[in-house]
Amino acid sequence: MPIRTLIWGENVHEQKNKIVAKNYPLGMHNHIAKLLESDSNIVTKTTTLQEPEHGCTVEALANTDVLVWWGHAAHGQVEDEIVERIAKRVWEGMGLIVLHSGHFSKIFKRLMGSPCALHWREAGERERLWVTAPGHPIAKGLPAYFELEMEEMYGEPFSVPEPLETVFVSWFQGGEVFRSGLTYRRGAGNIFYFRPGHETYPTYHDSTVGLVLRNAVNWAYNPDQHPEIHDAPNTPVEKSIEPLVERGPKLHHDGEEGFK
Repeated sequence: MPIRTLIWGENVHEQKNKIVAKNYPLGMHNHIAKLLESDSNIVTKTTTLQEPEHGCTVEALANTDVLVWWGHAAHGQVEDEIVERIAKRVWEGMGLIVLHSGHFSKIFKRLMGSPCALHWREAGERERLWVTAPGHPIAKGLPAYFELEMEEMYGEPFSVPEPLETVFVSWFQGGEVFRSGLTYRRGAGNIFYFRPGHETYPTYHDSTVGLVLRNAVNWAYNPDQHPEIHDAPNTPVEKSIEPLVERGPKLHHDGEEGFK
């Protein structure tokens, strides 16, 4: 079965900035979809902030194996109810790939439980990405390093939880370094943060970046879904594994302390 991948794009810069519109005349989300579709194992759909429920309806997410998220200018416009809906699906096993400025998105901060802050500079400088985990599936087919001639600088410290794996580390022309490819797991859901992708530079036209994204979708996919992860069933005494005699005070459902 192909991996059903939903690409979510904020679709704000493309409407307001001529440089972004020239780089991505069909929108960044549609361009990223084309990068992914060159892998026959991936089928894509796209949606944007402006769609009803931001395109992340219950039905849409139920039919999504991996969600790819690019946002920047309008993080605050994403409704909290939708954020919780996405987080629930990640815990159940939906993969999530967060790109570039998505580090400040509500969904990434929700799942990381941290500020996700960093240093930055927009100067069109060279970025060299070193593969620090050459055996990782996301790094499959990559050289020891690759370069992007023009990118926005992100610098450490990056206030995120310690990742499971650091797949890439970036060096920038101005001297800073940054952990640019981080993996996490929340419940049954695999999460990958990938740093490059500033909207005024042609990052998503780079063939190596495309390879990373395709590798990441294949890695993030988890065919084993766990909707029961949200359940919190009571296990009564009579169904305990070992024989058990109930004792001690407890609260009844009406909140009154006592014994049953």
